[in-house]
Amino acid sequence: MQKFTLLLLSLVLLAPLGIDLYLPTLPQIAEGLNSPVSLIQITIPLFLLVMGIGQLVTGPLVDNFGRKPIAIIGLVLYIIGSAVAATATVWPVFFLARLIQGCAVCCSAVVAFSGVRDRLSGDEAARAYGFLNGALNIVPALAPLLGGILAEAYGWRAPFWFLCGYAAVIGLIVVFFLPETRPADTLRVKGLPLAQYAAIAREPRFLAFAFANAGALGMVLTYVSLAPHVLMTEGGLTPLQFSFAFGANGFWIMLVSAFVNKTIRKAGRPFCLAMGFVTMLLGAILLLAGMTLLPGAWQTHWALYMIPVAVSVAGLAFTVGPATSYALEPYQQQAGVAAALQGFIQMACGAGGSLMIVALPVAEKSALALMMLLGAALALSAWRCSKKMHGSVTALK
Repeated sequence: MQKFTLLLLSLVLLAPLGIDLYLPTLPQIAEGLNSPVSLIQITIPLFLLVMGIGQLVTGPLVDNFGRKPIAIIGLVLYIIGSAVAATATVWPVFFLARLIQGCAVCCSAVVAFSGVRDRLSGDEAARAYGFLNGALNIVPALAPLLGGILAEAYGWRAPFWFLCGYAAVIGLIVVFFLPETRPADTLRVKGLPLAQYAAIAREPRFLAFAFANAGALGMVLTYVSLAPHVLMTEGGLTPLQFSFAFGANGFWIMLVSAFVNKTIRKAGRPFCLAMGFVTMLLGAILLLAGMTLLPGAWQTHWALYMIPVAVSVAGLAFTVGPATSYALEPYQQQAGVAAALQGFIQMACGAGGSLMIVALPVAEKSALALMMLLGAALALSAWRCSKKMHGSVTALK
């Protein structure tokens, strides 16, 4: 089962690699394509938007045609999109490449999370989801550094050629080693299953767990969006120092995720959701206390930002695994559709909430504290629902 989970992880990594690997090369890409940097930056939310919306389409596809064929299609699209990006000479072609990559990763993400639901349930599923989501944090820690090294040595196109090679290797592994896990009694759907999505979305418990994930993701996205300004512009860290601080936080989430996997076995999923609420709330309190109680001369010190962040992002590790397992648990016959809707809510609402919080006319740390409080409130709601969670839904027609 560990090999199966690692194989699914290799599929999940396509998404964060597609975002983080080329971040250090944005100015070079803009120069190479003779376009403003602000235009190239749009490709990041464009990628996330396509990935979020696309899961609503790929969800029924993995239920109708199986997990493995859709995974292979996604990997082929990823190779094509990466090659188009690597050879682009004008920005519209580069935008097209990002659209193709976004379509690719929505396939791989739904396959991965559906595969866990096919093989595991309860605490075992929660640990697997927690491992997948926790391990993703190593990519933001290391991918920008790898992308910068590749670009420094071979130019801005090199990271995209790296993505081509990675997807090709994973594609061969999937063809030969990924088992088809779709249950025989999986409900097939015709077209876009709007009625099924609507039926699942009317379940308050599903929404509570999906939005808890969205709140945790939104909190992390807010931290990532504000970190360069807070730590480098205001805090005076060099880019190298910033990379170490940013990377250390990714490793910290990995460690917490490993601890959470053991905690689920001993204390259960409701306890972990409660800890998600406590850690995000504590992070917000620490951040606000540092802003209001400590001398002004200390306000730009990196620790006043990163220590509350470290406490709060532990809430991501405590929340995502249990919440995802609870959200998908009742839908054995519709794992693809349910996973797609859960992924859409987590990604679209998490990113949307972060964008709205960042756009508020408040200081950066205040904006992050607000997002931490929102994440804590959503985790609290999920914990309350977990105390009443039982049974399953076998069909939603």
